[in-house]
Amino acid sequence: MKSFLLTPFALTFIVLSISPSWVVFSTKKHENFVQCLLNNSLSTYPISNLIYTPINSSYSSILNFSIQNLRFSSKETPKPLAIITPSHVSHIQAAIICSKSHALQIRTRSGGHDFEGLSYISDVPFVVVDLINLKSIAIDVENETAWVQSGATLGELYYRIAEKSRTLAFPAGSCPTVGVGGHLSGGGFGWLMRKYGLAADNVIDASFIDANGKVYDRESMGEDLFWAIRGGGGGSFGIVVAWKVKLVRVPATVTICGINRNLEEEDTIKLIHRWQYVTNKLDENLLLGISLIGGNSTQEGGKTNPMALFSSFFLGKVNELVTILNTNFSELGLAKEDCSEMSWIKSVLIMAGFPKQEALEVLLNRAPPSGLSTKIKSDYVKEPISKASFKTMFKRLKAEDIEVAQIMFIPYGGRMSEISESLTPFPHRAGNIYKLGYYVKWKEQSIDAEKRHLNWVRVIYDYMTPFVSKSPRAAYNNYRDLDIGTNNKCGKTSYNRARVWGLKYFGKNFDRLVHVKTKIDPTNFFRNEQSIPTLTDIKYSTI
Repeated sequence: MKSFLLTPFALTFIVLSISPSWVVFSTKKHENFVQCLLNNSLSTYPISNLIYTPINSSYSSILNFSIQNLRFSSKETPKPLAIITPSHVSHIQAAIICSKSHALQIRTRSGGHDFEGLSYISDVPFVVVDLINLKSIAIDVENETAWVQSGATLGELYYRIAEKSRTLAFPAGSCPTVGVGGHLSGGGFGWLMRKYGLAADNVIDASFIDANGKVYDRESMGEDLFWAIRGGGGGSFGIVVAWKVKLVRVPATVTICGINRNLEEEDTIKLIHRWQYVTNKLDENLLLGISLIGGNSTQEGGKTNPMALFSSFFLGKVNELVTILNTNFSELGLAKEDCSEMSWIKSVLIMAGFPKQEALEVLLNRAPPSGLSTKIKSDYVKEPISKASFKTMFKRLKAEDIEVAQIMFIPYGGRMSEISESLTPFPHRAGNIYKLGYYVKWKEQSIDAEKRHLNWVRVIYDYMTPFVSKSPRAAYNNYRDLDIGTNNKCGKTSYNRARVWGLKYFGKNFDRLVHVKTKIDPTNFFRNEQSIPTLTDIKYSTI
């Protein structure tokens, strides 16, 4: 995987044939940019073999390897002028210095799960800093902490924890290919959140590089910036190279359960309606969520059969769990036969969708699980929704022209209600019964298929408007949604547009994030379509 340097004629020919973005980036500037990278990295840590451009034979494989959403892998999708895969801090510093001096944006990618592709696409000339080589993990069992670099995946982190201890864990998401960097930057929820909060709530230090290439730890960056990077969204403040996280204790045996119900049945609707009144009040060691699955993936006998899956995760043994649920939610009818006892790390495997017999080493596989296009939107529910309203929602799941449609019900309460909304930028705490995620997935690669699936998720999101949080209608930053804040009339400042999504994602914390951004990155070097603006942008920038 060597870097390149071709003759100007050959370079110009290839550039013009590959990507419109490269047309404005002349051969001379390109050569200067590469030379700048070489000049600004330490000779003891050579960068030459870590630079990939469209004329490099490995460029496409490096770019596409971490693209999790096929919506952003078409020929028309803007491509980076270069991909840098740093293996040392000096490589990131060089990328920042040279991108600034050559008027290029930086997009930082750790796992590629960004739902709108903002970690690897842009409409202006840009480079990708792909942290895939920065994935070291150091577990300290005695102090119950770990240092994990941003390029590591959640699966790798879980596996390394389990190597050292059966009774330590980390409260983060269920998808093992998600990158640590993006997950922690936006909050990061998972099956342990009702007991231990979010992934970002359990960060205790970090190694951070600013827009000048300066490296900070928690002490040197100060508490305001340390606050901002723990849930304030990726791509706004700088690049977090590594995180020190607090590990949490779990019992040697945990229990998971699953019950399927046909969504066509009246009793299922009653169950989901009743669930709203108990789910956030259950023991904090228990998380009981619901996933509604529809579309033609559930088709049988010529018609769709949407299903409701009630899934529970419990920090304890099955007998105790059955007692808790049969006492507080007897309507569900949970039996021991619906459950399995296992270690925490085994539950990670099962909750990620792997079969029981799968080896734990599968958690180390970084490859995208499937070649699908996706779109997601989110809501927060503060008051129970009526059964009649649910019925209309469920009808949408019978759409036969949609491949996979899913609505996720993610319960709150427990530790999530105890943490102040201002402790981190993630504000969605007390007062929320549950979160909703509206999710579509499709394999057919056509404009018509994309329109159908995007329309499905947007229509159901519009339908839910009266039943969810208001002023603002809240959303989850890690479920990035570029539909938010893009419909403002001309004449309003860009800050007013940013404030639309800013308040949805961050609530009252948005203004504090703007002040932190202004202090650490006053020229707004680190930016994307939904990054935190600076006070200067607020004052001078208009649409």
